[in-house]
Amino acid sequence: MPSPHDAPQPQPQPQPQPQPQPQPQPQPPYGPAAHGVPHPYGDTAVVPVSWQTPGDGLGRPAPEPSRLPVAAIVAGAVLLALVAGLLGGAAGGWWSARAGLGQPNRSVSLPTPTPGTTSRSSSSIAGVAQKVLPSVVSIEVRGADGAGTGSGFVIRSDGYIVTNNHVVAGAKGGGTITVVFPDGSHEPAKVVGSDASYDLAALKVARTGLPALEFGDSDSVVVGDEVIAIGAPLGLQGTVTTGIVSALNRPVSAGESDSAPAFINAIQTDAAINPGNSGGPLVNLQGQVIAVNSAIARVPGTGALGGQSGNIGLGFAIPSQQARRTVEQLIQTGKAEHPIIGVLLDRTYTGEGVRVASESQAGQPPVSPGGPADKAGIKPGDVITKFNGRPMSDSDALVVAIRSQAPGDVVTLTVRSGGKERTVKMTLQASSD
Repeated sequence: MPSPHDAPQPQPQPQPQPQPQPQPQPQPPYGPAAHGVPHPYGDTAVVPVSWQTPGDGLGRPAPEPSRLPVAAIVAGAVLLALVAGLLGGAAGGWWSARAGLGQPNRSVSLPTPTPGTTSRSSSSIAGVAQKVLPSVVSIEVRGADGAGTGSGFVIRSDGYIVTNNHVVAGAKGGGTITVVFPDGSHEPAKVVGSDASYDLAALKVARTGLPALEFGDSDSVVVGDEVIAIGAPLGLQGTVTTGIVSALNRPVSAGESDSAPAFINAIQTDAAINPGNSGGPLVNLQGQVIAVNSAIARVPGTGALGGQSGNIGLGFAIPSQQARRTVEQLIQTGKAEHPIIGVLLDRTYTGEGVRVASESQAGQPPVSPGGPADKAGIKPGDVITKFNGRPMSDSDALVVAIRSQAPGDVVTLTVRSGGKERTVKMTLQASSD
């Protein structure tokens, strides 16, 4: 299998010494791709895991899952208390020494702080957080393999909640999902629809009158825009972090070795995203959801949190345009539509662009008869170099670009055949799976 150029690669766990940059180190391939079988780009293609899913931070199996977050939080509290005690003792000793120099019997009185106001501008970080926090929830999942926690947010006042598929996947086969609201109350939830390839899920709780968030327009987001991430990292509900949009259109293939990967045309952010943030909102300064937090990068050697790294300033989120479309489909029909062009991709190809397979695989022709690619004149062995004007350097980038569209969308591909390039248009078709 060729090593992708653009798509991030899976990372090993951290060593004690600091690492300057994330280094690609693919995990062993698994599934059909491990045996050189090209995948129909419209179907889920199994590729090396490139990213760590934050929701798995407390979501992987543990002997006593309920104790892990508590122990971690209590240990952190003790550490903070010790540090505060040391600082307080040092400061107290310093003050006593200063107060005792030449004035052994004089009492010292400190000025009383003037009460301040807690109101903030609605466009400030604090103002946006105040608006958004009531709609952000923590999601507790228990299944046969253990328990875990993630984040989510209310999208409809009648009890519909958005989260990541990987947050709730552990409840399959008889597990339970509990939504914990900001006031500490909780409700059992059911999955009304989920999709692994988009890493999105819609939940329903038996409540009405909930404060709901609205989706913003991720297509209008630009690099440098300020953003706010809200969720429950390590079970710490209501955590607010800030940053900017670091990059757009990052092709991310995220997943674990025992699950199908998600293909995300991601928004990259440096807002702190940690295990447990998965499924929480990334909002703009109007309090609109412009993305759903989904994945973080690993640094080689990081071994904290049971083999997972924490925030290193490389977070990835599902754009709101994709999330809105998918969630609406999940609520209405219980499943999402996947756009395809109807070709198999040659994942052994290492040249420029993405090559269409030359031969049939597993009974499937390289170009589906009557499909979008066939109608556009694409032939086996042709190389796709651009998608809607964006250069395509590997199969993951093309799959992600296609999955960011919707069936019925008209797209433009630049195709090289026999040393000559041409531009073709096609209408995306919905997958039959």
